[in-house]
Amino acid sequence: MSIESSFDSDILIAGGGLNGPALALALAQAGFSVTVADARPSPARAGANFDGRGYALALASQRLLAAIGIWPAVADHAQPMLEIKVSDGRVGQGPAPFFLHFDHAELEEGPMGYMLEDRFLYAAFLAAMQSNPNITLLSDIAVTDQVIDPSGVTARLSNNTALRARLLVGCDGRSSGVAQRAGIRRTGWGYGQTALVCAIAHELPHNGIAHQFFMPPGPLAILPLPGNMSSIVWSETETNAERIHSLSDTEYLDVLRPRFGNFLGDITLAGNRFTYPLSLSLANAFVADRVALVGDAAHGLHPIAGQGLNAGLRDVAALTQVLSEARNRGDDFASPFVLESYQQWRRFDTATLVAATDLTNKLFSNDNPLLRLGRDIGMGIINTLPGLRRTFIREAAGLTGELPNLMR
Repeated sequence: MSIESSFDSDILIAGGGLNGPALALALAQAGFSVTVADARPSPARAGANFDGRGYALALASQRLLAAIGIWPAVADHAQPMLEIKVSDGRVGQGPAPFFLHFDHAELEEGPMGYMLEDRFLYAAFLAAMQSNPNITLLSDIAVTDQVIDPSGVTARLSNNTALRARLLVGCDGRSSGVAQRAGIRRTGWGYGQTALVCAIAHELPHNGIAHQFFMPPGPLAILPLPGNMSSIVWSETETNAERIHSLSDTEYLDVLRPRFGNFLGDITLAGNRFTYPLSLSLANAFVADRVALVGDAAHGLHPIAGQGLNAGLRDVAALTQVLSEARNRGDDFASPFVLESYQQWRRFDTATLVAATDLTNKLFSNDNPLLRLGRDIGMGIINTLPGLRRTFIREAAGLTGELPNLMR
C-alpha cells in the first residue's frame, strides 16, 4: 500500500452501526472531516417495519443525541422511562417481597432515560450523515487492511481502493478487525447464557415503568415502548434458549407467560424474535498508534443493565472532546499522548461498569438460598435509604462520573 502525504479525511471510522454514525456527527459538528466505512448496505435498517428491537437510552445519552441534532428527529418515537422496578424471584412464583424501586421524581433533570427503536434511531443517523458536508458515507464497504506511519494511517477498503486519514477509529464490534490489525488483544468469557429478544403487545398500559426480574437462569427485562407495547430481553441458559427459540409463537408465549406474569394483562408477540449469545469482551487497550476503539470494539458487556449503547455513546462524547481540545491547542490530535488521555478517561469507567454487570449477573443468575437471602435483603435496605437509592438512580441515568461536555 502506498503512503501518500495528503489526507482524504481527518478521521476514518470503520463501522456504521450506531456508535460510528454518532461519532461521525459529533466530530463533524466539531469541524473534523470524517469518512464512515459501513460494511452493511445503509438503507437496510432505515425505515424498516417494526421488529421490536430497541435501546434503553440513559438521560446522558439523550443529551448527546440532542447535542448532535438527532433528538428532534426521534423524540416523537421515544418512550420516557419514569420508573424502574428490580425484583428477584422464581418462574411462576412472582417477585420476592424485597425489591428496588427507582422513580424519576427523585431526579431533578427529568426521566431516567428513554426507550427508542433501532429503526428510528438509525434512520435519523443516516439522514443526518447524508446531509452533512463534513461526512462521507461509504455503504457496503469495509476496511480490510491498515498501514500506520508517523503522520497517519492508510486503509485498504473492500472495493480495492485506499483512503488516507490522520486517525482510524474502530466502531466495528466485538470482533473488531481494526483492533486485531493494530495488535490489540481481548479479555473475556462466555456466560453460558443466550438473550431471547422480542416485543410484546399487552392489554394494560405500562405507565413508563421498566422492570428487571431476576430468575435463576438469568434476568428478564421488560422495557416500555410507545403505546401498549414492551421490549423483552430475556436471558436463559444456552440450552434452554435454543429450545425456546425453536418453538412456535404460541408455544414461545406459553413459556414466557409464567415468567412475565399477568400485571399487564394478556400478552401477544409483536414483530420478530431474535437471539444473542451473551459474553464479556474487553479490549486490553482502547488505543494504538493512530487508532482508537469505541463501543463494542472496546467493550462488550452483558445486557443486564442495558448499558452497552450508553457506554459506547460515552466513548463517542469523550473521544470527540479529547480530539477537539487537542486540535484547538494546535496539537496533533491523533498523537499517542492525546489518544492516551482518551484511554485513561474511558478505561476506569468501563472497567467499573464491566465489573458491576459481571458481578450482578453472577450474583443473581443462580438459585443459591444464601445468596438469594443476601441479595433480597440488600435490595430492601437500598430501597429504604433515599441517599443511596438516589445514587443508583443517577447511575441509571448516566449522570455519575466525569461527564463529557456533550452529555452535560
